[in-house]
Amino acid sequence: PEHMGWGNLRVINEDRIAPGTGFGTHGHRDMEIISYVLEGNLAHKDSMGNVKGIPPGDVQRMSAGTGVQHSEFNHAPNQRTHFLQIWIEPDRRGIPPSYEQKSFPDSDKRGRLRLVASPDAAEGSVTIHADARVYAGLFDGAESAALQLPPGRKGYVHLVRGELDVNGSKLHAGDAALLDGETLVELRHGRQAEVLVFDLEP
Repeated sequence: PEHMGWGNLRVINEDRIAPGTGFGTHGHRDMEIISYVLEGNLAHKDSMGNVKGIPPGDVQRMSAGTGVQHSEFNHAPNQRTHFLQIWIEPDRRGIPPSYEQKSFPDSDKRGRLRLVASPDAAEGSVTIHADARVYAGLFDGAESAALQLPPGRKGYVHLVRGELDVNGSKLHAGDAALLDGETLVELRHGRQAEVLVFDLEP
């Protein structure tokens, strides 16, 4: 419980789904849910009529709003599906449920932070109903990037894989950095690193 909630980031679930298995139909409400696939393909089906496959590089956003039922499966006979499911608290409750999915190729994330989710669909990102921005990046060797955080904001850096220095601290795959009172996120010295960076409300 002491690690559930940082700003309006509620939780990040890291799931690995064995071939031919998954999560049966279940419900959510009043939550912004972002799926970020790392390996394999995630089959999504929901009560809004969406039947989608989510491959690596795609970002899926589901606004649960007044309520939605969905299931997630790995239909591949011999490939594991590995993905992150990110829950962000919405800025308003009781909205109609909705769905969005966009592809962000590696070339967009190589050596830089690519905005993938935002409240205003900036730069072609998926739209979340929350005061938060989510960036994805790939870093190796001399590649580096920096992100300004407005005063009073919280930052959260989740290292998906590899190694990466975040504001001078080395992170390894699965590590996270919680930033409070910082105005800059600096990423350096990556080793096959894939990272998600969150700009969050206090």
